[in-house]
Amino acid sequence: MRNIININKGWLFSKEDSFLHKEQVDLPHCYNSLDGIDGDNSYYRGKAYYLKTFRNPLEGQGEELWAEFEGASMVCDVYLNDVHLCNHKGGYSLFRTELTPYLKGENRLLVVTDNSYSEEYYPQKADFTFYGGIYRDVNLITVSRTHFSLDHHGSSGIKVTPDLNGDHSEATVLVETWTNGKTVEITVGAQTQTAEVKDGKASAEFRIGNPHLWDGLRDPFLYEAYASVDGLDEVRTRFGIRSFRIDPEQGFILNGRKYRLIGVSKHQDRFEQGYAVSDADLEEDMALIREMGVNSLRLAHYQHSRHFYDLCDENGLLVWAEIPYITAQMPAGRDNTVSQLKELIVQNYNHPCIFCWGLSNEITTHGGVTKDLMENHRILNDLAHGLDRTRPTTMAHVFLLKTKEKLVRLPDVCAYNLYYGWYVGDFSQNDRFFDGYHKKYPKSCIGLSEFGADANVQYQTIHPSKGDYTEAYQCLYHEHMLKMWSERPYLWCYYVWNMFDFGADGRNEGGKAGQNQKGLVTFDRKTKKDTFYLYKAWFSEEPFVHICGKRYVMRTEDETVLKVYSNRKEVTLYVDRVPAETQTGDKVFEFRFPITGKHHIEVRSDGLTDAFDLEKTAEKVPDYESDTMKIHNWFDAEVKKGYFSLKDSAFRIKRNPQGRELLDRYYYPMIHGIAGKYGDVSSGVKIPGIAYRIAELVPLEKLFRLMGSMASLENVEGLAKGLPEIKK
Repeated sequence: MRNIININKGWLFSKEDSFLHKEQVDLPHCYNSLDGIDGDNSYYRGKAYYLKTFRNPLEGQGEELWAEFEGASMVCDVYLNDVHLCNHKGGYSLFRTELTPYLKGENRLLVVTDNSYSEEYYPQKADFTFYGGIYRDVNLITVSRTHFSLDHHGSSGIKVTPDLNGDHSEATVLVETWTNGKTVEITVGAQTQTAEVKDGKASAEFRIGNPHLWDGLRDPFLYEAYASVDGLDEVRTRFGIRSFRIDPEQGFILNGRKYRLIGVSKHQDRFEQGYAVSDADLEEDMALIREMGVNSLRLAHYQHSRHFYDLCDENGLLVWAEIPYITAQMPAGRDNTVSQLKELIVQNYNHPCIFCWGLSNEITTHGGVTKDLMENHRILNDLAHGLDRTRPTTMAHVFLLKTKEKLVRLPDVCAYNLYYGWYVGDFSQNDRFFDGYHKKYPKSCIGLSEFGADANVQYQTIHPSKGDYTEAYQCLYHEHMLKMWSERPYLWCYYVWNMFDFGADGRNEGGKAGQNQKGLVTFDRKTKKDTFYLYKAWFSEEPFVHICGKRYVMRTEDETVLKVYSNRKEVTLYVDRVPAETQTGDKVFEFRFPITGKHHIEVRSDGLTDAFDLEKTAEKVPDYESDTMKIHNWFDAEVKKGYFSLKDSAFRIKRNPQGRELLDRYYYPMIHGIAGKYGDVSSGVKIPGIAYRIAELVPLEKLFRLMGSMASLENVEGLAKGLPEIKK
């Protein structure tokens, strides 16, 4: 029977093949955990060398030894005793290679990882760090010569397809296995069948009456299938019996009932750990997600660990799984998109949590829709349907992609990533976008695959504005988005970007270098942002009450605003332990009261409490403001009659020679530099000329408000100071 030996301990690591400069490390290991989040977009992308010595663990002539790598980024070459065994392109999927023919008594296993730039594998351009290293477990597997397949795209060798009938009274369960043996004994529940192996495959079909359904958060029940080949090797897998469909009017339907998908997206990295996370880390992530009460996850933008998919199975979270085919079409990368999708589906087919396969994300950002891109997606769409007839395909489209494009409706269901109210425009444009799409394409299933607003927990205000990076604005943004979603039952999915802040070395903004701060929880998982509790108020059944803005301790206003999130219907405010006001409401409560000095603030509801102390101060606390908050101070400057100001448009200002000179110095460099603000991912984005011409007609103050975080304090300040010196 097979034996699995974990070999995570005691590797030598070096960025030189000579190992002259080396260190001893344990796996999981990531070599960009620090430079990948310093915000200068120049982290090490290149080869790294891992060396492990071990004794031959085989005990007899009739055995084989395989090495299993659960995740090595991004390209991996494996050598045993100086013999090259394999090359694997794809930093997120499991792969194995056989060691048997080259074994000695003492063995030298060399693994070379490489996250260098290449046009042959994905990802290469995206708003996240491409960490390198052997960042998941490595195992040695001893098996009999007769065994279930170990080299079928990383498969476990067993595949289970449940098929539930219309009234849920019976399920047919097809179990397929791949092996080099002669006969396979397959067991599901109390039923066992023996199947003959033909052309390397054996299968059996079972019928289960009145099956116990895998039913999302309510009851994620799991069955187990077990297979043994010739009494020499065995495999087992869990599976769930459920039905689902996606309807253009009703959205997602699970086991015959409407089940609105509400969830978050998730990257797998952690602060100063990169991709080298433990099972305990993943379990903590799951606990935080469950606390919020959401029912679905978009696991972006690549294959995640099998342990996390297991956690999703066990906890009843429905999962959108996808490959890192992202941002830019690379003609030389087509084969890699095919191999990564094949591995994703084959390795994760048995997970009942997974309900769709994502083909790509924002793939038209650089270059738009091309013939090569369309052909690549048709190949992937057909491949997914060929490997899995039970799940639909989908894509996440960048908001710049016109809805009339054929690519939008190429997969079975589609979704858009929208950032109206953060990068561009305002909240209401999200509403108008979906209403317009649904009216024009009523038979097409449309969802919201990504949206968000950055928030640094250091930045605080009671007057939030777009692009200020405050917790308060993030709250305001998500309050609107939840209302928008609740009023549109046809939206088949809703995924917050993101559950956790994550590494993005191309960013250096909002007071933190190398991070995307759209998470509801900080990168280190230590702080739940106020918006976390908004979602908890909407979706968790755990009673709670939460005061927003508790980090805003020193306040300058005479009358302050206190926002409270709770899933209770009545909340009472206490100021200095004296009842001040009781409100009845739904999820969001807002209190206004005067402040004069130091105050103890408390809210109570049904025996639940939350409290903090605040203090009235004369001066603003600089640490509470980002540069973009400081920009807004210039909008309140007094306008000199007969002189230019931020109230004027660039179109009007440029007709004045002095005005044109000022615009050339401060305005045009900022406007034309937007496309490169977020490193490689944005450097190649082409903004239509008409967009620049439209922008020139908008008053500068309004334009900079719309730009939010993309506006530069230095440039806005230069314009604000210079314009009042120029006569109209």
